[in-house]
Amino acid sequence: MEKKPLPELDRICAAFAVEGRWVTSCPIPSGHINDTYCSEFEDAGRRVKYVNQRINHLVFREPEKLMENIERVTRFAREQILAAGGDPDRETLNIVPTRDGKSFHRTPEGTYWRMFRYIDGAQTYDQVEDLRHVYSASKAFGNFQKMLARMPGERLHETIPDFHHTRKRYEAFLAALEHNPVNRAAAVKPEVAFVQARAKDAGEVVDGLAAGRIPERVTHNDTKLNNVMIDDRTGRGVCVIDLDTVMPGSVLYDFGDSVRLGAATAIEDERDLAKVGFDLGLFDRLAAGYLDAARDFLVPAETDLLAFSAKLLTLECGIRFLTDHLKGDVYFKIHREGHNLDRARTQFKMVAEMESQMGAMDAVVKKYL
Repeated sequence: MEKKPLPELDRICAAFAVEGRWVTSCPIPSGHINDTYCSEFEDAGRRVKYVNQRINHLVFREPEKLMENIERVTRFAREQILAAGGDPDRETLNIVPTRDGKSFHRTPEGTYWRMFRYIDGAQTYDQVEDLRHVYSASKAFGNFQKMLARMPGERLHETIPDFHHTRKRYEAFLAALEHNPVNRAAAVKPEVAFVQARAKDAGEVVDGLAAGRIPERVTHNDTKLNNVMIDDRTGRGVCVIDLDTVMPGSVLYDFGDSVRLGAATAIEDERDLAKVGFDLGLFDRLAAGYLDAARDFLVPAETDLLAFSAKLLTLECGIRFLTDHLKGDVYFKIHREGHNLDRARTQFKMVAEMESQMGAMDAVVKKYL
């Protein structure tokens, strides 16, 4: 995707019910989909920070429904955190409404913006720097799932239909391979063969959901390590962020995706595959944290597939990166030629390593059950 100029954030911020005077805004360089900025206001002699996000409405085609989901989830989370004696200003995202009371602002140009309160004294990590963070982030996602299992009301909107429907992701890959719109298929034959050799894995969870063997739950659906704010002082997982994909799904999607990045030995787009691997010790910390929070509400059909879900979600993500590469990089942001192919290759290297250690992974899960 092309680099966009910095928008007029003073004008954007003016649409939201914020006290004080806008001072400055700067980009927060994270995430593949939305554009994120930090804005500072001066209010009664002190600086107050907020987070602005431009919602990518080409990916999230119904931003109104997306924000309905986030409103419901954060409102319910705030109630539960208050009831438990926690701090809802830090332990959940807090939407700043627009001046006319909405959860988002639509500009005359047709772009969608939202604003959240900034969480001080905590940060996210793209790579593992402390084993405590791995455990804490995984526990935060487990607690998030467990809390939302009690959320009343209608089924949430599907902000991206079939987001983790691995069989449909595989079918989309086959279609991109057949159509080959930018003539890249011939150069990625080893990656194509790797995916096709694992076609049978694609239906394992979706078939279980369809048959009712695996329960549908409210899940985050993008449980990377960097989607949990880690407290600077305690190392505890403070707040689960990036709620665009909170919708109906399986806990297996959440746990598997957390392992995909949380147990990696290299960054997601590492070019040197010798550095890329799967760390069983990190998987141990992820399983321990997650099950310490979630074991009491999971059913055997879920726990039996926890280790497999790590492989499945890593494979699925690699398929998505490879599909986007074949289509000409139309979904994920790229910063260099072949960026999505580099991402796909790291995922496939991890899948291969997980397959070689699947017995040990199952043993880790059983230990913490």
